[in-house]
Amino acid sequence: MGDLARIFKAYDVRGVVPDELDTEIAEAVGAAFAEVTGAASIVVGRDMRASSEPLAAAFARGATSRGAGVLDIGLASTDLLYYASGSLGRPGVMFTASHNPARYNGMKLCGPGAVPISENTGLTEIRDRAAELIADGGPRPGPVIGEVVVKDLLPGYAGHLRTLVDLSAMRPLSVVVDAGNGMAGHTVPAVFDGLPVKLTRLYFELDGSFPNHEANPIEPANLLDLRKAVVEHGADLGLAYDGDADRCWVVDETGESVSPSAVTALVAVRELAKHPGSKIIHNLITSAAVPEIVREHGGVPIRTRVGHSFIKAEMARTGAIFGGEHSAHYYFRDFWYADSGMLAALHVLAALGAQDRPLSQVVARYARHVASGEINSTVADQRAAVERVRSAFDGREGVTFDELDGLTVTGDGWWFNLRPSNTEPLLRLNAEAADERKMTEVRDEVLALVRR
Repeated sequence: MGDLARIFKAYDVRGVVPDELDTEIAEAVGAAFAEVTGAASIVVGRDMRASSEPLAAAFARGATSRGAGVLDIGLASTDLLYYASGSLGRPGVMFTASHNPARYNGMKLCGPGAVPISENTGLTEIRDRAAELIADGGPRPGPVIGEVVVKDLLPGYAGHLRTLVDLSAMRPLSVVVDAGNGMAGHTVPAVFDGLPVKLTRLYFELDGSFPNHEANPIEPANLLDLRKAVVEHGADLGLAYDGDADRCWVVDETGESVSPSAVTALVAVRELAKHPGSKIIHNLITSAAVPEIVREHGGVPIRTRVGHSFIKAEMARTGAIFGGEHSAHYYFRDFWYADSGMLAALHVLAALGAQDRPLSQVVARYARHVASGEINSTVADQRAAVERVRSAFDGREGVTFDELDGLTVTGDGWWFNLRPSNTEPLLRLNAEAADERKMTEVRDEVLALVRR
């Protein structure tokens, strides 16, 4: 039980293979998932890690031992798994550790229609039932054994995404894609097939050992090859994906990163043009420009906590058409409220390709403020450090506080958020201001208080 408690997180399962996660656990989770959900059929997908195929096969054994059928879609991105779950109305599991190093693997679980399963919506019950099965020697075959059916859904996924974005007016574009040896190397060729795109490929070979760099585009070091290639090839833009290809990072024609907040605002404007007056979700770390621009285009911005389960739940509750996060996750009502980096990339291509300006000019209108980026500080006492910061800013004229997610402090033309990590002794700082001088001033004052 201790092992399962360690690898079952708030929204998924994640651990080192085989020390923390092995085929015995995967088989028990498969049986527990079938029992708890009562599913007649379960979609199973996997990424390119060496451990993913045996873990997925073990999960399928467990699920079929409880009479559930398994639709094995093989190699997939996480948003391909969401497409399968949404279009077929079946619960699903994706075997991936996303951007984590090669020794990790995990499971992302969802209900029918790609509805996320978290600790508050069934993950705890699945964990507890799996622990019982392991303690009892593992799942024993029931009276009915489910069937495993193998099906390739990549063409359907690619075609569906292209129906959600109008690409008819797109001029020819030169695009460099860094797949990071992850699942974008599998999905990008299918999605881009037939589009007026000259594609330059970086690290499209599926390799879960990540021989070139970690598949985590939020880290600037992992973008160096992409930035260089965009400039060398004179490309219009570059795209970088994480291991399971549900996140997409954008680089402009000069090799500079495009803030995910700017991408969020760009896509929001496009979606509001199709659905005037609609609601747009943004988490509290995204730039203040996002709600400003949403209001200017007649939309209703809704601020949420950080994390996909919060955003998906709020989108479903409010009927929001789109949501974006600072981490380059983008969520679409037309995609079962699920996130798809590939769909966000198509919106960027459509916006750029419909006019003649370079991407740096297109996104400049959406980048109004100066942000610090996320800065981590190791602290012995998270609560005490946050209270030092609160006390230092308390009583200042025009300063307000809120605790939607950590501590957010807002002043005239600036704000910062200080959030504790749930898994490490860290505080995460994000600061933003109208200019570089003020942002630096706020950032440095807060860091000095935190690290005192």
